Amino acid sequence: TRSIKGQVTDEAEDGVRAVVQLKNTKTLTVKSFHTNDAGDFYFHGLDLNVDYEIKAIAPGKESKTRTISNFDERTELIYNFKLKSVS
Repeated sequence: TRSIKGQVTDEAEDGVRAVVQLKNTKTLTVKSFHTNDAGDFYFHGLDLNVDYEIKAIAPGKESKTRTISNFDERTELIYNFKLKSVS
């Protein structure tokens, strides 16, 4: 299985509370994780044979969506997100 961890920060690079959404592109199910005060998140037990999309959101702010490919054979991934204001 695969795990994904990281941190969500604001434009000043301070950790923030946010929701990190992980979408399974095969089943279209979405798992959500609420970060702690430092912005840390962690997903585990993910299928190595599935592509995922991951992004962070907070009120009025959002990160870019990133894709995790099943061709990436690493079992532990680190993704850090910077929130930007939604215009």
